[in-house]
Amino acid sequence: MAVDFDGTCVAHEFPKIGREIGAVRVLKRMTDAGAKLILWTMRSDGRTSGNPNPLTDAIQWFEKHGIPLYGIQRNPTQDEWTTSPKAHAKIYIDDAALGCPLKCGFPGEHPHVDWDAVEAILFSNSTSKIAT
Repeated sequence: MAVDFDGTCVAHEFPKIGREIGAVRVLKRMTDAGAKLILWTMRSDGRTSGNPNPLTDAIQWFEKHGIPLYGIQRNPTQDEWTTSPKAHAKIYIDDAALGCPLKCGFPGEHPHVDWDAVEAILFSNSTSKIAT
């Protein structure tokens, strides 16, 4: 499962880490149910101004919250069958994805993922398995 970061796991505040928007509880539930998360983000390290390592900051956010990542910017198993730079996943959760449930936080803030709605979609009528 590929998951974006800014506007998806946290509110948009790039290059800083945005405020919490409810992703932690659902992401932990997903990984507890067997989901393998791939961080799929525009963040990269090596910037020459401002925060030089925003990708590392995002990875550390997952570590801080005890959410394991299966891959970063790619699915580690896809090298067996493709050289494509696109991370292979069955599901992509991204605030820019068509159909992803969004909500607004504060006035003037960009919309971000509605994790209550994502949870309802993924775990419909189930307490332990992700809906397929």
